[in-house]
Amino acid sequence: MRCRGRPTLADSSEPAGRLALEDIEGALRDLDRKVKQLRLDYERYFLGTRPTEPVLLRGDCDRMTVILSNTAIQNTALRFRFNSICSRYQAMKRQWNENLRKIEAGTYGRHRFKADLHERERAGSPKSASQAASAAGAGTDLFEQYRDARLACGQAVKSLSRARLDQMLDKQKKALSERFGGDTQFRFRVVVEDGKAKLKASRVKAS
Repeated sequence: MRCRGRPTLADSSEPAGRLALEDIEGALRDLDRKVKQLRLDYERYFLGTRPTEPVLLRGDCDRMTVILSNTAIQNTALRFRFNSICSRYQAMKRQWNENLRKIEAGTYGRHRFKADLHERERAGSPKSASQAASAAGAGTDLFEQYRDARLACGQAVKSLSRARLDQMLDKQKKALSERFGGDTQFRFRVVVEDGKAKLKASRVKAS
């Protein structure tokens, strides 16, 4: 399988080399590690917590895939591993390119959220910042809205999961039901107050 990347800032003037058989396993470990790091770097870039696109690391990954593509990998297990890494990398690149296109067009939601939030905070209006969080999250589910808002505010998301969020919501629903009655319905939304992302409940009016 040949896995070639788009031209990047990496030096492409030198012809792609070939790896000796004993170096292939180490090269695959290195490529897998770099691709995983690149995925994290792009996630941070698209969320607005990294200022620049990781083009240098992407160039390293592209160059390495070209070298491995030009190397005869006779070992079946190693060839399968390279094909798997390559397929995963190509899928991620397609998604990254699509996100980059949206950013250039000004239609990428998470960047709009970050920009709107900063604009409201500069204006000194906590209410506007809360509205920005809710509006920018339109079209995504509550978990994604909450996670993106926490990242944009610099809050930790390592332990956050859909199951954890469901537990938080169930706890809030139970407390609200005890206060307002079990038949009362609530709608949750993401808001940003004092620079922190929070979940707020509002009662749904009976029709």
